[in-house]
Amino acid sequence: MEDMKKHPPQTSPLDVTRATPLLGGLSPEAFMRRHWQKKPLLIRQAIPGVVSPVSRRELFDLAARDDVSSRLVQQTAAQGWTLRQGPFSSTQWPALKKPGWTALVQGVDRLVPAAHELLSRFRFVPDARLDDLMVSYATDGGGVGPHFDSYDVFLLQVQGQRRWRIGRLREPRLVPDAPLKVLSHFEPEDEWILEPGDMLYLPPRWAHDGVAVGECMTCSIGFRAPARDEFAREVLQRVLDAAQDDAEEAAQQPDSVRNSASPLYRDPQQMATDSPGRIPPAMQAFAQEAIARLMADPNSQARALGEWLSEPLASTWFDEPLPLALEEGLRLDARTRMLYDDRHVFINGESYRAAGRDAKLMRCLADQRCLSAEQVAQLSEEALGLLDEWLQCGWLVSCQG
Repeated sequence: MEDMKKHPPQTSPLDVTRATPLLGGLSPEAFMRRHWQKKPLLIRQAIPGVVSPVSRRELFDLAARDDVSSRLVQQTAAQGWTLRQGPFSSTQWPALKKPGWTALVQGVDRLVPAAHELLSRFRFVPDARLDDLMVSYATDGGGVGPHFDSYDVFLLQVQGQRRWRIGRLREPRLVPDAPLKVLSHFEPEDEWILEPGDMLYLPPRWAHDGVAVGECMTCSIGFRAPARDEFAREVLQRVLDAAQDDAEEAAQQPDSVRNSASPLYRDPQQMATDSPGRIPPAMQAFAQEAIARLMADPNSQARALGEWLSEPLASTWFDEPLPLALEEGLRLDARTRMLYDDRHVFINGESYRAAGRDAKLMRCLADQRCLSAEQVAQLSEEALGLLDEWLQCGWLVSCQG
């Protein structure tokens, strides 16, 4: 695998108004306005001379790891579609000369510097939406069948050829009992063969089918698209967790302080009842008000949202910390997710209040994923202490590390 020094992190702000071959001569600004979530775009030679971020052998090595999500998809006349989940040993792969099979490995950007650099080219979309870079290897005729995704995707050909057919999703019915979400009815409207360096952008819910023409490798740059219910569930749970922490802290306080912070239910006007099983309306109203008060604080909701969006995958493990040479500057580890809003900075599921110069520099770290030695020197002692904590977690490394 390639050395990080060959692929330094981006250190200058992206000019979203400048035309780029990556987007077929469009600027990021124009691409987002004309195509994002609207219509597909075929881009010939988006990255001329592209080299796959991993070799076939390196991809198989990643698929052998417990902390990596990998799949093996095959289609045969006898068995139809089959799907196996990794990890895979070297003896579990089909023969390379056998046609019709595909290996898919998720999250390659978190483990391979060259893949992380490739994914960084797409940061004209907010990091809160950017998900991961998946690499697929296929033998001749390999693919995962006609399907659709609920999220945006860029499909970059990095080795060999792949034939893509795409069309509007007219019937979302799937092949029954198949282990994959394969469309039972697919009507392609366009068809192309992509060469190394070519790329196809597809908005959500566009049906597509990619089939390898000979041996090939494809990088898929995917984006997060949580459902509304998922947003609500995740944010609510974190607001409730924070409220529980506050309640436990308040429990250590004197009764007068605790009760003023969270008044107990009282019902001095409650009358004697002949229907003791009925919940009192006053108690229902008290509960509704309590919930409304809990969710009325936009700051707690914003904090909960940022913590969730910056949380790494459960399978993510950080390396042992290395000595931090501040004179070399620092950068975020490829596995680190860092975001911010007007009041907070968020990193790997944690939130911190930030203001003034420290906030400006922390936002720069999130945007550029690095700080120069000169910028580090401008941080307060408190902020430097925070960076040291992140270093001990393995979230930061020296720029020359």
